[in-house]
Formats: sequence, C-alpha cells, structure tokens
Amino acid sequence: MNDKEALDNLRVKHQQLIDEVGKVIVGQQNVVKEVTMAILAGGHCLLVGVPGLAKTLLVQTVSDALGMSFNRIQFTPDLMPSDITGSEILNDARKFEFVKGPLFANIVLADEINRTPPKTQAALLEAMQEKSVTVNGKGYLLPNPFFVLATQNPIEQEGTYPLPEAQLDRFMFNTWVDYPSFEEELNVVKLTTGDHSAQVSPVLSGEEILSYQKLIRRMPVAENVLNYAVNLTSKTRPGREKATEEVNKYISWGAGPRASQFLVVGAKVHAALAGKYSPDIEDVQAVALPILRHRIVPNYKAEADGVTVETLISNLV
Repeated sequence: MNDKEALDNLRVKHQQLIDEVGKVIVGQQNVVKEVTMAILAGGHCLLVGVPGLAKTLLVQTVSDALGMSFNRIQFTPDLMPSDITGSEILNDARKFEFVKGPLFANIVLADEINRTPPKTQAALLEAMQEKSVTVNGKGYLLPNPFFVLATQNPIEQEGTYPLPEAQLDRFMFNTWVDYPSFEEELNVVKLTTGDHSAQVSPVLSGEEILSYQKLIRRMPVAENVLNYAVNLTSKTRPGREKATEEVNKYISWGAGPRASQFLVVGAKVHAALAGKYSPDIEDVQAVALPILRHRIVPNYKAEADGVTVETLISNLV
C-alpha cells in the first residue's frame, strides 16, 4: 500500500472512530475531532470546560474505540509523584521490585490536572516529554503509543495549582469543551435516563496508530505553508519585528518554537482527514486556535479592554 492509499484508509478509519464515539458521546464533534487529531499527531490534549460536560466519558470512550490500555488519575492536593509513576517495594525475596503506577498505559486521563501540587505536575511533565519516568535514579520507558489527555475546570480556582507555562506548552491542543445545544442536551437526557447501554467496538490498534503517525510525518509540505506557520507564531511575540500593533499592546508573552512545529504537524493531520495529500495554509489556520490558545499570555490591558486570546488569534490568522 502506497502513502496515498494509506491516507485514504486513514480517513475511512477515522470516520469509523468518530461513529463509534458518537454511540456514547452526543454532539461535541469538534472536541472529538481535536482529541483524535492530537492522537494521530502524537501529541497531548488539554480539555478545558465546566463540570458535567462528559470530558471524562469522552476520553474513556475514545480509548475504548482505539482498543488501547487506559488509566484514569484523579489529581488531588495530596497526590505524590510516586502515586502516578510507581514505586519500588520489597518483595518476598527481600529484593526491591518496581511496581508500575497508572502512568503505564497507552492513554492516561489526568482528571483535574490543576488540583495537584507542582511536584506531581513535574513528574507528569517528564512523562509527557520524555515518554519515560525516573524512580530512584532508574528510568522506565512508558508504553508506545503514549498520550496524556488532561481535564481542567476553568471556573473554580480555589485550592488549585495553575499549570506552569512549560507544562502547558507540552500540550499540543487546548480544547474548549462548551455546553451542548438544546437538541444535543435533550438527546443526552434521553440516552442517560433509560436503560440504553451502547457498546463501543475497537477501530484502531496501537500498531496502526504508530504507523499512521509515521505516515502523517511523511506528508510533504510546501515552503509557503511552512513560512506561514512560522510567521504566524512569530507574530504572537511582542517587541519583535513581526509583531502587530495589537500584539505589542495586549500580549505579554507569545508562543515558542514548539507552536510552529505543532502548527505544521496539526495541519498535516487536518489535511489528511480532509482528503488532501499535502496541507495548505487553510489547514494551518484550522488548527491555529487550539494550538496557540494556551501559548499566548495576555496582559492587564487586554483584560481591561475585554480583548480575549481567541480574538487576538483570530485577528492574526
């Protein structure tokens, strides 16, 4: 099978994945698409939304449809790094044995990630970046593929530990989970207040995910598309030559080089799922918001004037 045929097959498989997830999750098509795009790109995803919007159920359903191992970690203020990475214990033979923690799964749901102290966040950060954990000076490789899908409540800030910029930057997408429409909520109520129980069948295996990730990386990108992606990231940095007047006025810190990389890889995935064999500028624009949203730090002037990060990104695009 050549790359074009493989890309066509990827599009069919992705639609089957969306259909399987749709058996359980009503609406939220954009959220499901961004989560699956992050997985195909080999990136992590941060889901931000108020409680009760089925963020946890969505991640569980996606993992069921992918047929990969799944663990959920409920982040709390007393959670220690060893609680997620694992620890060494003395076994019956009086020797130390490493017992793996919940990070050792293909898909890890970090529920309410901002509820845990920086020490535990740092342990997760290593896992996300290095795909390994270190316990007592020894490194242990995590399963491959490995994805962290984290949730965060944006309205309740008491007793939380805001994620540092370095850790936010590790997430490919910052996906906003909004309230359902009236019709969608009506369907949710119908499905969840009766005895209906949907069964989700696996569509993709871990090996297929890895092969599709390599396929995405092999997609050719035109020079003008690369230039657009890097130029877009450069425009977000105040005080630099490419910064617009609005950026200099309203932004404290802009996006780093990782944003440019994710814009190109994200554009490749978006193009592949749209039936293209190479991304164009429209594909970069389509993924710009979830990639740049958490990498731009607005200043007090933006808050005073009611200028949101979404507005700033929209104007730049």
